[in-house]
Amino acid sequence: MNTVHFLTIPASIVPDQEIMVFGNRRQTYHDTTARVQRLANALGAMGISKGDRVAILDTNSPEYIEAYFASSMLGAVFVPLNYRARADELEYMLTTAGAQVLIVGKRYVPLVSSMRARLGCVTRYVALDAAPPDMVRFDELIAQAPGDGREAEVDEEDVNLLLYTSGTTGRPKGVMLTYGDFVAYVCANAELADGTPRGAALLCVPLYHIAGITVMMTNIFSGRRLAILRQFEPSDWLVAVRRERITHAFLVPTMLKRVLDHPDFERSACASIEVLAYGAAPMPLSVIRRAVEQFPSTVGFVNAFGQTETTATVTMLLPEDHRLGGTPQEMERQLRRLTSIGRPLPDVEVRIVDAEGAEVVRGAIGEIAVRTSRLMKGYVSQGDASTQAIVDGWLHTRDMGWVDEEGYLYLAGRKDDMIIRGGENISPAEVETVLHTHPAVEEAAIIGVPDVDWGERVMAIVVPRAGSALTAEGVIDWCRQHLASFKKPDAVQFVGELPRNSLGKVLRKELRERFGKQC
Repeated sequence: MNTVHFLTIPASIVPDQEIMVFGNRRQTYHDTTARVQRLANALGAMGISKGDRVAILDTNSPEYIEAYFASSMLGAVFVPLNYRARADELEYMLTTAGAQVLIVGKRYVPLVSSMRARLGCVTRYVALDAAPPDMVRFDELIAQAPGDGREAEVDEEDVNLLLYTSGTTGRPKGVMLTYGDFVAYVCANAELADGTPRGAALLCVPLYHIAGITVMMTNIFSGRRLAILRQFEPSDWLVAVRRERITHAFLVPTMLKRVLDHPDFERSACASIEVLAYGAAPMPLSVIRRAVEQFPSTVGFVNAFGQTETTATVTMLLPEDHRLGGTPQEMERQLRRLTSIGRPLPDVEVRIVDAEGAEVVRGAIGEIAVRTSRLMKGYVSQGDASTQAIVDGWLHTRDMGWVDEEGYLYLAGRKDDMIIRGGENISPAEVETVLHTHPAVEEAAIIGVPDVDWGERVMAIVVPRAGSALTAEGVIDWCRQHLASFKKPDAVQFVGELPRNSLGKVLRKELRERFGKQC
């Protein structure tokens, strides 16, 4: 099945149904499909055919989505680029992808123009807005191209998207995801549109991320009107929720916190929301507990954990797991459960393994290994890395975790972030969870720093709550009360904010470079 069918099949059933909203612009399935067909013909006239690479550098828009479906219609490989990446990173991504066409948003035209001499693989440039003389304009391509044609036949093993991971260290890896991967995910998690009311979804996560891509795919396939924000701003998010009566949304933890902190946030304004999913980075307990308390009780929260390499979600913490109440003992169990990432989806197997790949006993910390039919095909131009990541059909995620007695999975940090102090393994996530319960801590990160006697020591990087009188001694004493003694921080640094990537993951490498010699 070609993934363009996520658009064309519902379009054949309910052509006049509105499917995309972008500001004051509103498009039906019929209008969108017609534009996609013309764009596919225009790209075909440029020489793009099955297996060729079409890249895009821009923020979210209907044109971005049209470019994806047009590429798929041709059986091509779509390459969304991180618009926050540096020029050298973009050059690396475009070169390793072998992109032949690059579609560029207005704000990125000067950057791309400065790189063109080094991008020998790119033969054609398309401007989404006003075009310089050496670029063709996106809308002109659509206006001038014929409106009929056939969809390319693809195999499920053909690569559909090449998504570059926004890693916290090193070069980004190009993850090859196939047509079959997305068909398996979408058909298992979305019901085909049939004209019945499905509500409205809000897309604010960037489309260069697997979460943005799958939000787009599932909602278009299911007939849920997709309201698109170019980029996330809490005020814009709240306005869109009210105006479009949003029923489904996805936020990363930092976005959710900014929504809660915004002065315009009101419980009643979010009454239309039925499902609010979150993921892409660890969720502090204080933030999700606050969200559960402040959003309407009718909102169903879902923690969706996954990786680009697994074609999105592999475990879920469901709405019933977010409901709080009962005896003190029940509340304690519920709050602990809120720190988990849930249980595996039906098409996913999860194991916790040691350094040799052997499964550890339940409750012990090890590396999370995942097996599913929708694992990536591999990393582009990095065969060795692909072989190291997938062993005997199991993806070794480099996320550390453990499983409780009821099968709920808990994260314990990245494999490279584990701290070894005097032979004892310390999970940064465990210490951070304790720190986030301190009433004067806004947020915190734990890093290991070199130590002659112990190998590594624990350092806490803390953002205090505004107006608090938090001290290093107070932070250490709090951890001493709630953790084994060897896990408490030996040193504390106070900062105004933690460095994060575009989706809210703490950049521990930057923290280690800044503070690594100060313990």
